Amino acid sequence: MYQTKPIDPLQIIDLKQSILEDNDKDAEALREELKKENTFLINLMSSPGSGKTSTLLSLIPYFQGKIQWGVMEADIDSDVDARTLCQAGIPSIQLHTGGMCHLDADMTRQGIRALGRPDLDLIILENVGNLVCPAEFDTGSSLNMTILSVPEGDDKPAKYPLMYQECSVLVVNKIDTLPVFDFDKTRMEQYARSCNPDTRIFYISAKTGEGVEALARYLLSQISRGLQ
Repeated sequence: MYQTKPIDPLQIIDLKQSILEDNDKDAEALREELKKENTFLINLMSSPGSGKTSTLLSLIPYFQGKIQWGVMEADIDSDVDARTLCQAGIPSIQLHTGGMCHLDADMTRQGIRALGRPDLDLIILENVGNLVCPAEFDTGSSLNMTILSVPEGDDKPAKYPLMYQECSVLVVNKIDTLPVFDFDKTRMEQYARSCNPDTRIFYISAKTGEGVEALARYLLSQISRGLQ
């Protein structure tokens, strides 16, 4: 009588877990590399249109004469933001992800090397506009910062908790539009601090400049501490 051979138990490999673990190790290595080079890396994340580039432009007067800094602009396509920053006098490079919705540690390393400015105290990675994928990948940054614009609504931390868990600085931008939108500051802060109780929250308008000085002072203090 013909007997079938028993089928071996199916082996399942969690590729995502493996990828994240490998990236975490590479991110730690990059942090050590940057520390030796006296470079502070900020990973700036948010949804599209929240005002990442506008916020960076608003910081220029407060950083000028205090630190040397540059920006890596990550986008699926286009070079609009990098050109805008270059025109404002900020050393910048455009990183095209080829359809990928995030940067990992090695991509970040490649961007830093391509920027070719070992004299910079601060490099800001303006990550791809997305509230999901970028939060999952450690870029090797010294500080993670996210921007939430008022028109997006006060419930974003509740809907995308990982982003707000991973970021120690939350910038609420476009506060000049508060009279127009139904945005509850108290509720937003409760949501955000349920994700990360230690998060620092700054309310700014990159358009009018309101609140930007306080944000700049805090970032400069973190950069100074990180470079010691």
